Amino acid sequence: MGSGSVFPLSSVLLILTLGALLVAFFVNPACSTSRRALDLHDHHHQTMQNGFKVTLKHIDSDKNFTRLERLQRRIKRGRKRLQRLNVLSTSSSDHNLGATSPVHAGQGEFLMKLSIGTPAETYNAILDTGSDLIWTQCKPCKDCYDQPTPIFDPKKSSTFSKLSCESEFCEALPSQTCTNNSCEYYYAYGDFSSTDGILATETFTFGDVSIPKIGFGCGKDNQGGGFNQGAGLVGLGRGTLSLVSQLKEPKFSYCLTSVDDTKSSSTLLMGSVANLANTTSKHADIKTTPLIKNPNPDQSTFYYLGLEGISVGDTRLPIEKDTFALGDDGNGGLIIDSGTTLTYIEEGAFDLLKTEFTSQIKLAEADATDTVGLEVCFKLPEDDGSGKVEVPKLVFHFKNADLELPAENYIIADTDVGVLCLAMGSASAMSVFGNYQQQNFLVYHDLVKETISFVPTKCDQL
Repeated sequence: MGSGSVFPLSSVLLILTLGALLVAFFVNPACSTSRRALDLHDHHHQTMQNGFKVTLKHIDSDKNFTRLERLQRRIKRGRKRLQRLNVLSTSSSDHNLGATSPVHAGQGEFLMKLSIGTPAETYNAILDTGSDLIWTQCKPCKDCYDQPTPIFDPKKSSTFSKLSCESEFCEALPSQTCTNNSCEYYYAYGDFSSTDGILATETFTFGDVSIPKIGFGCGKDNQGGGFNQGAGLVGLGRGTLSLVSQLKEPKFSYCLTSVDDTKSSSTLLMGSVANLANTTSKHADIKTTPLIKNPNPDQSTFYYLGLEGISVGDTRLPIEKDTFALGDDGNGGLIIDSGTTLTYIEEGAFDLLKTEFTSQIKLAEADATDTVGLEVCFKLPEDDGSGKVEVPKLVFHFKNADLELPAENYIIADTDVGVLCLAMGSASAMSVFGNYQQQNFLVYHDLVKETISFVPTKCDQL
């Protein structure tokens, strides 16, 4: 049993009586770590000027979709995002593409609430760990998409200030022009969306914490449908322009609740409140791996991790050592991303994973590409009275960190069709560690130490 994970079918049947078509099996992996809540001292964070806690809202949370429909939508968006990532990562030598690569992602999966200006106006913005620039739509609008809240009017704010072309933020832009000593930017995304405007500073408020002089893009010509869930985008990448880089303590963490949890909110912790010292997890439960820098400056926004191998059960897959390594030209590698749903790994490695997983699970294979939309699926067995089904353990061997995933982070089941699927896919270029695999982990990014840590956490209790 040490090489497997067991999940109860009884809990699935209970959920089905409540009308759920799709469930992710919640399991108790053999040899897995237990989950522990964090003590974040909520009463104290409001007084901190460079630390705050905000809730994250999934972009489909208010829509009347079944669980299966929500998953299908997430997977579809994730595949589009992966395509853009792969196109830009393999074409980084192209000058035009290189200019837009820091904000290639376009759509994200989560919205965060913030307020801009004095007096403050409240907006929802897309959270994106795959880009740097913070921006919102601004009046007067030359061409703006429909957004759910009024467009920000800088003339009504006493703290709005345009940035000069000599400013650090302007110089950090991959592409800019200068008009009347105002810094103008243009970003085009892989889905033909774009934002065009001026760079400025403004007071941003997150909950009860206000932070002055945050550099952001005031977009006056914004096109495409990739952003209409919110009023703009908050970049949390590794570059100078991102929100995390502009804080005095450049670190952040997020904790994503279960995909099937439609009642609880995920959490984002920024700056001084994103502190592993406040967790109640044992030191052995915290897995920390170094960040890797891409030698290509056009790809420097991404959070690259050193994936050295993958184990299924007790079997370490015979993946070649340099499969997930970054090339000298900046191509390849593996990034961790909040906006891509599933994990996608290099094709050869995925074939090895598929073969080994299939040999160990001891269930009949099934075709569910037209229903669940995944390629590695099996027939869900009838309950034999034990209420449990065993699946192989799955461990990602990052540098200095062996991360064993809870089974609900890599198993998806459609109980209506009667299939159980592996929630992963193959990638042709860059590999991505997606948000499905990050459920109920506090994922801590430290830009000073240049590390990422994973802490098993009950994210619905933060």
